[in-house]
Amino acid sequence: MKRHTLIAACLGLASLALGASAQADQLDDIKARGELVCGTLGTSQPFSFQDGATRQLVGYDVDVCKLVADKLGVKVNYKLLSVAARVPELNEGRVDILAANLGYSPDRAQQIAFSHAYYVSPQKLMVRKDSGLDSIESLNGRRVGATKGSSSEREIKRILDKSQVIGYGDSSATYLALQQKKVDAQFASELVLVRLVLQSPPTAPVSVIDKAVFDEPWGLGVRKSETRFLETVNQALDEAEASGAAAKLFDKWFGPETPYKLQRGFKIGPIAG
Repeated sequence: MKRHTLIAACLGLASLALGASAQADQLDDIKARGELVCGTLGTSQPFSFQDGATRQLVGYDVDVCKLVADKLGVKVNYKLLSVAARVPELNEGRVDILAANLGYSPDRAQQIAFSHAYYVSPQKLMVRKDSGLDSIESLNGRRVGATKGSSSEREIKRILDKSQVIGYGDSSATYLALQQKKVDAQFASELVLVRLVLQSPPTAPVSVIDKAVFDEPWGLGVRKSETRFLETVNQALDEAEASGAAAKLFDKWFGPETPYKLQRGFKIGPIAG
């Protein structure tokens, strides 16, 4: 009996060791598979969305994920995720990496590992022009909409602690709630709000409050156990910054020739925190 117990214990330890080895070798698994599975939203223009003409998935996040795949010498397969499903899908192993509007927060960093910041997003509030609300302070105690499960939703609850924060499925649903006067303001990244301003009809104008509530660094997400993979991801991002490829990608999607006309006020680098 003791002999059988000892054999079972040894087999159990061997299984644990093999599991740990497989986890630690995620980078090798991706290369052997010849494919990087990238989780992205697919509903967040210009980060990841379906091109109306080609029906292909395109955007800044899409290109950044491809940049990592090219570094690994593999093809990329995109899996569309909801905001709330991003971290669970990653930690369950159904995707290898997240390029999905993933804002850094200390709480989220307990669940997943973040790459170097590949985008820095000013987080702002948008209101109806006829609301008379024109400052962050004037919205504390009001109803504020944000994308459910996002860092925006969590952080605005903390900052506007007297407000009722209501979560919606995506930025479009939140915008509709703003126009229907179900909320007094929408909280999201500057770029998302600029896009919504451009799409707003003249009969229902909206405006973005100039002052940012805070600046949020975005990183690619990987599982916390994948240190080798994370190092390679960061190398790919750092090389893109050094070569100028990262700046070109920013201009392609956000720069002077786009409707957004944003200037790149950051460089790829480690996230403080």
